[in-house]
Amino acid sequence: MVMLMEYEHLLEEAYQNDVYVIENAYFKSKSEGLINGSVIGINRNVRSSKKRACVLAEELGHYHTTSGDIIVPFSDENQKQELHARAWAYDRMIGLCGIVRCYQSCCRNRYEMADLLDVTEDFLQEALEYYSDKYGNHAVIDNYVIYFQPTLTVLELI
Repeated sequence: MVMLMEYEHLLEEAYQNDVYVIENAYFKSKSEGLINGSVIGINRNVRSSKKRACVLAEELGHYHTTSGDIIVPFSDENQKQELHARAWAYDRMIGLCGIVRCYQSCCRNRYEMADLLDVTEDFLQEALEYYSDKYGNHAVIDNYVIYFQPTLTVLELI
């Protein structure tokens, strides 16, 4: 049985949503990914499949949550749309269930968590900070409590 990488799952998801992905786009800017309508470009300088998956997830987040042109991200409204797209990507790639899955798989650190979730460590760290801001010190899902502060801890409720 062949295991698909998360990036390949996202490409399939884009295809199912009639979104065309240009995987080795040339950008004049340093952007890692851009979207225009239903076309997503991923900068050719983004080489690892984990990084490509994170970039594609955020651009799909824009596809699903953003309206209008937000190339200039300085306005409050544009920053909100960026956050909505990133939140969509964090939930798609990690989510509270992913954190619990890492606990169940006995991940001992963020490196192992990122590896299991098929994301970069930076993306995972940003997601954990987002969840901490969203939920506060902890969140409850099913029979688990996820503590974000002072250090990431997952406890199973019995």
